Parts: sequence; structure tokens; C-alpha cells
Amino acid sequence: MSKIIVVGSSNTDMVVKTDRFPQPGETILGSDFFMFPGGKGANQAVAAVRAGGEVIFLCAIGDDVFGQTALQGYQKEGIDITHVQVVKGATSGVALITVNEEGENNIVVASGTNALLSPQSISKTIEDIGKDCLFLIQLETPIETVEYLARYCKLSDRNLIINPAPARPLSDAILDGLFLITPNESEAKILTGISVKDEGSMRAAGHALLDKGIKNVLITLGKKGAFFINAKEQFLVRSRKVLAIDTTAAGDVFNGVLAVCLSQNKSWKESIDYANKAAALSVTKMGAQSSAPYKEDINQFN
Repeated sequence: MSKIIVVGSSNTDMVVKTDRFPQPGETILGSDFFMFPGGKGANQAVAAVRAGGEVIFLCAIGDDVFGQTALQGYQKEGIDITHVQVVKGATSGVALITVNEEGENNIVVASGTNALLSPQSISKTIEDIGKDCLFLIQLETPIETVEYLARYCKLSDRNLIINPAPARPLSDAILDGLFLITPNESEAKILTGISVKDEGSMRAAGHALLDKGIKNVLITLGKKGAFFINAKEQFLVRSRKVLAIDTTAAGDVFNGVLAVCLSQNKSWKESIDYANKAAALSVTKMGAQSSAPYKEDINQFN
């Protein structure tokens, strides 16, 4: 089994539940308030280690209470935190999340130390890590770091998964030669200009990304499942039906668990189906990392 190197963000999520989202300029009363560890990188690292992966996490946190609490949590989960950077006098990342009664969410992120995860700060670490590894990165860190890691993996023949969230355009230099990209429908539109609404548009968006030099494309479709395409095959894997309470980090759980399956050399269909199961379980609980299921729970879920 390959090691999984997650490069990404660490945040503290502050969550308020409401009946509905407020309109611009409107103040409404919420109900419950929760504070959870979060950040897309951290969420994916926790999801991966709970699913049985061997995970090394590269992130930057402050020496404040948020950073200290996060570090303790990662260590408790069994994540290798040897290469976590603690920046003195800096503020750790924070996310403000509103969840409505349908389980949908709105999120605003203050990057804090996540903005300090530079190419220079990770270069020595990734060069020292053995070749038998799989890299996973998101877009809550500087784009220069994403570009650096994409170039490094291409030149060193290592596999990199990019989860292109939060959504933004990506240069052809990042995409050419990439092992796998995992956009959702809105992210796929930003990357390709194609609205993913049906089977035909899924295929068109997938082909557009393959044409940019990406080897494998996986478009996540929420409760409809996930669409996969590469040069040899294409198929749709349906998701499991559950009662959604909070969709926060469902995509992160999917990506973290998918990385574990791929590190174990499972087939694409088996990997995607297993990741779908994990994501479905995650939306039945509140929070980001707290909702990531354990391997035993995923195995028992049909």
C-alpha cells in the first residue's frame, strides 16, 4: 500500500444551523452552534486515515489555540504530523459555515496560515519522501504550491490527485500530465465552460479535461453519484440514498477515501463505489472531520 501525502489546509469550522440562508443585508436567528476541526486538506487526511490509509499531512498552522487543538487532533487520529509547520505569531485558518434545514451549506474561509504553505516550505519534505506514495491537494493553499506540486509529480513520475475546490480556473501547466482531477459539477463548469446537467454534458466536460492532458477525470455529482472517464473507459457510479443532515465535507470524505482505495490498487469502479459509500455516511452527521466514517462503518454500509 502506498503512503498518502495530503498537502492542504487546516481550519477550525464554526457552524450555525438555520432554517434558511439570510438574504444580503438580512439578519436572522439561528439555532445550534458548533465548533469543529476542518479545512479541506485536514478533512481529507482524517477521512483517509480513518479508512485505513497511511497518511502524512503537510499543512501550516498558527501557534494559537486553534492550531494547537488541531495538531492534537491529527496526532490522535494517527496522522503523521512530522512535517506540519507551526508558524509563531500567526493566526490559524477559520471557516464560518451556515447550514440550512435541508443540510445545504454556505462557507466563508479566512485562510490565515494556510496562505503560508509555499512551495519553498514543502519542497524538501516531498523530495525526502519515498517514491511509493500518492499525493492529494486542494485549492485552499496558494496556487503557486499547487503548480509546484503538479510540476514535481509530473517530472518525478508520481501520481497527484487535485480536488479543484474551492472552484477556480487552473492553468494548462497544472493540468497537463495530471494523474486525476475530481471536480464537482460547478467546478467542472469553471474548468471547461460546460454546464454538467446530463449524460451528454458529463461526457463533453470529461473529454474537455482529458484534452488538457489529464489522465483520469472523475466528476462528482452529489446524490446522483460520480462520473469517471479516461482513455479506456467511462461509467457512472450511483450514490447511496440517505437522509442528509449536513453536507459539509462530503466531497472531502470522498476524496480522502478514494485516495486510500487507489493507494491499495483497487479498480476505479470499486474505489469510486467505496468512496461514494463513505461520502453518503458523512452527510448523516454534523461537522467536517467529525462526520468522516471509519473503515468498519463503510464496510458494513450497503
